[in-house]
Amino acid sequence: MSKQAIRRSFDRAAPRYDSAAALQRQVCELLLARLPEIRPASILDAGCGTGYALGLLERRWPEACVVAADFAPGMLREAGRDRPRVCADVEALPIASASFDLYWSSLAFQWCDPARAVAEAARVLAPGGQLAISSLAPGTLAELDEAFAGIDGHDHVLAFAAPDTLATACAASGLGDIDVEQRRLCLRHANLATLLRGLKTLGANQIGAGNHQGRRPGLLGRRAWSAIEARYEARRDAAGLPATYEVMLCRARKPGS
Repeated sequence: MSKQAIRRSFDRAAPRYDSAAALQRQVCELLLARLPEIRPASILDAGCGTGYALGLLERRWPEACVVAADFAPGMLREAGRDRPRVCADVEALPIASASFDLYWSSLAFQWCDPARAVAEAARVLAPGGQLAISSLAPGTLAELDEAFAGIDGHDHVLAFAAPDTLATACAASGLGDIDVEQRRLCLRHANLATLLRGLKTLGANQIGAGNHQGRRPGLLGRRAWSAIEARYEARRDAAGLPATYEVMLCRARKPGS
């Protein structure tokens, strides 16, 4: 997918995003819990979305200057006008080097080139600054991927980067004290339509772009949808239909005082 298409998708999703962002909130809490006892004076939330993490960061460090950054203008509007904001791509931040003591980004890097985004994070971090990133790894939405397998030859789930991608990018960017943990989270849904509706609300319905054929250009027929639903229904348990997310939680530090 082009970045313009991703931006448009998240821009449209912004007003309804919070109604379906249970995973995003849960991952923010996990990432925050893994941060060491630090006292940052300046924090960048890169790919802030509607701003859930901004509130967490402001409550933990009330004296810090927290800056919101997102490349979707609609997301920045939802994040609030009473905060410093910048509309920007995390791969090319219009921010001076060594500007922040904490670089935070939760569930944005799966839409980026991780090496470029981490290099930018390292650049804007001050010496001694901390990096905290969460992203998604292969195996995410495996149930959905398998339900669609062989139906039409097109992609229906994003091709997520390998688990060691963030650690490799951090090391290549000169960061140290690198720690990456992978956590498996499973959300339950009443039915397949509810799951797909939630992904659309999150702006993540435009998810297939991994192989040469890319996303399907049109709608599936009734027979194909029936087959997909039957495959997914076979996974139902007492709590509903599972949707698995393989979450990477990455911490690192920029050398210096």
